[in-house]
Amino acid sequence: MRAPIEIASLVEGVLSGQRTQLAQAITLVESRAAKHRPMARELMQQILPHSGGALRVGLTGTPGAGKSTFIEALGLYLCQQGKKVAVLAVDPSSSVTGGSILGDKTRMEELCRQQNAFIRPSPSGNSAGGVAARTREALLLCEAAGYDVILVETVGVGQSETAVRTMTDFFLLLQIAGGGDELQGIKKGVIELADAIVVNKADGDNQVRARQARVEFTRVLQVLRPFTPGWKPQALTCSALRKEGIEEIWQMITRFRDELTTSGVFAARRREQNIDWFRSLLQQTVFERFITQHQSQLKQLELAVAKGELPVSNALDQLLKENE
Repeated sequence: MRAPIEIASLVEGVLSGQRTQLAQAITLVESRAAKHRPMARELMQQILPHSGGALRVGLTGTPGAGKSTFIEALGLYLCQQGKKVAVLAVDPSSSVTGGSILGDKTRMEELCRQQNAFIRPSPSGNSAGGVAARTREALLLCEAAGYDVILVETVGVGQSETAVRTMTDFFLLLQIAGGGDELQGIKKGVIELADAIVVNKADGDNQVRARQARVEFTRVLQVLRPFTPGWKPQALTCSALRKEGIEEIWQMITRFRDELTTSGVFAARRREQNIDWFRSLLQQTVFERFITQHQSQLKQLELAVAKGELPVSNALDQLLKENE
């Protein structure tokens, strides 16, 4: 029989930086069981005053861009600098079974062995925007545990892979040369949100193509309006495999933090993140409660829509009018 969860002990473990307790705390807030919700709320209430001290870096990129290799290279560099690094990696959930592989730890074997590193893979589930439903809570828990830098990896780049932008300070888009994205990139909404574009795999025979891709992305960024006030997005190259260019990328990120802290933009963004978090949870909660309270009516309308007896828009209007 599993021992009952003691919030006081869990909070103490998180605040003392114990990775086992941190993992348990994240599991608790990710739980969808109704009995765990009050405990999760109490846990978050107690750790909130101890959060907010980390630099939050969001990372997304095209499939095959080497996100895991890049994160490991950056994480190892930061650990060597004496920093504590947490990685929140989101794995896509199957639309058929709902399961996830959660294999990020196997792709970051060297980083896993670092005492100053914590890697937490989570399933995306039904959550849109490339992040898991409770990534924000996990982020705050990692901050309370004393991690200096938190890297949030999304499931991949696409039109909806933008939720990570609303919960991180710096947003990095990882690309590769020769995939056609140099010209396609301007069509993707995600590039407009990036604080930097990094062309990975700039090694071997690919170095020339990587430099050319960097020039093309620099041109693209010049015609787009920067998402972050007071910051001009940059395009860089690196070889995560060879760990080349990692230091320059980190220097850029710290310069971003220092400049925007001085201007007040950094603090303003944190306030905006909290408001966005509140609104997203509000939408989710209201939707779930509405569905629960009107299940029988919904089933009747769904049946009518399925049979072609009622237009979808009419069914929606009917549902809303009858529950005003």
